[in-house]
Amino acid sequence: MTHFTRRNMMVAGAAALSLPQAAVALSSASASALVDRLVADVNAVISSGKSEAGMIADFAKILDRHADVPTIARYCLGPDGRSASVAQMAAYTPAFANYIAAKYGRRFREFVGGEITVQGAKPIKSWIEVETTVLLRGRSPLQMDWHVSDRSGRHAFFNFIIEGVNMLLTERAEVGAMLDRQRGDLDKLIAEMWAA
Repeated sequence: MTHFTRRNMMVAGAAALSLPQAAVALSSASASALVDRLVADVNAVISSGKSEAGMIADFAKILDRHADVPTIARYCLGPDGRSASVAQMAAYTPAFANYIAAKYGRRFREFVGGEITVQGAKPIKSWIEVETTVLLRGRSPLQMDWHVSDRSGRHAFFNFIIEGVNMLLTERAEVGAMLDRQRGDLDKLIAEMWAA
């Protein structure tokens, strides 16, 4: 017979807290909670009054905290990723994160004075789609949907869609065009992404 002492309860609690987030099954509620945290972080940045550079640096931290950047980066590189070396992929992923933070940090800067609110969530295939509304001053509300998965071993978003524009598909085309301009030279693409 097990006797639950204060020490046993503390050990059990510590063990539970040390479990990886993936141990908690992905559900509409957990995906919504992730997007709630993400939205709170984004709202804090857009209302911070920081310079563009400061906001972009904050968006880079938000990506690191809430996004499955390796999956997004690999998908956006497309078939060219198969011929990349391990070292090139290791260099490409943080460069891509810098590029995305700069590009979408500037885009989210347009939301200053507005607010993003979570409306609901539903399962789609192997992920959860979390619907949000972006309320902007003097403009009609925008619909923004976030795709959340736990395939990386943690709950993270891997895509978002603003008014029907799919970030993953858009960036795959854009990264492909950038690579074409660099004549397929991935190292030059990496340098261009760091300069974004």
